[in-house]
Amino acid sequence: MADLGLIAIGAGIAVGLTGLGSAIAEAGIGAAAVGAMAENEKLFGKGLILTVIPETIVIFGLVVSVLLWIKME
Repeated sequence: MADLGLIAIGAGIAVGLTGLGSAIAEAGIGAAAVGAMAENEKLFGKGLILTVIPETIVIFGLVVSVLLWIKME
């Protein structure tokens, strides 16, 4: 039974830390993208794509947590 609790904690940590890391990365990227778009409006598409890329890390964390959740059952 204790193993189930540790798996649940691991799943929560997987999502939480990837979300935190993504937020830290997005803060710098977002600031740089807004600064670049202020100088040249044509960079909007590139800025948007670069802002979304860190979110894929959260998706990986979510996949890991789902795999751990499936292992619990």
